[in-house]
Amino acid sequence: MNGDLSVPKPRERILKTASNLFYNYGYRAIGIDRIIAESGVAKMTFYKHFPSKDDLIAEYLHTATEQFSSWINTVIEGQKTPRKQLEAIFDGIAKIASSAHCMGCAFSHAAAEFPDVTHPGHAAALEYKNGVLAKLEELAKAMKAKDSQGLAQDLMMVMDGAWAAARMYGAGNHASRAGKTARVLIAAQVK
Repeated sequence: MNGDLSVPKPRERILKTASNLFYNYGYRAIGIDRIIAESGVAKMTFYKHFPSKDDLIAEYLHTATEQFSSWINTVIEGQKTPRKQLEAIFDGIAKIASSAHCMGCAFSHAAAEFPDVTHPGHAAALEYKNGVLAKLEELAKAMKAKDSQGLAQDLMMVMDGAWAAARMYGAGNHASRAGKTARVLIAAQVK
């Protein structure tokens, strides 16, 4: 028996490897053979855990959804009002999207690479985007915005724009203004 419990299991290694490759290089550019080689698993092991590349893409996006949801919960924790929570989210986005390690939005990339809405990658991306939009609207309603749905949609455009700036311009891009832009939109919605 292996006494080293820190060695990730094959499924975890596959998912971690695929996550890194998909995020940095895209979905179509990365083949199964590269994921298998870099994760150090046998082809049979790969297919035991992920019957197809589409299944792996969907799992990666579901995992990324959980991570982003957890991040949002951490960011808003301790903020006393819904308005402060929204501002904190966009301050965090500004920081992440203007950093050197940010390559944009994995979900927008999936939707662009898989325009067919029935593709598992596109479906997972749409589910994520709808969830974020719902969370923004929930906070906008809680702060009693004049138009909570409109504010949520405007903030979603700021978020998507920040991720696009990260991918296009790299570190130090104009996404650093996402928090300031969100504050202007939020302030306009205060009754």
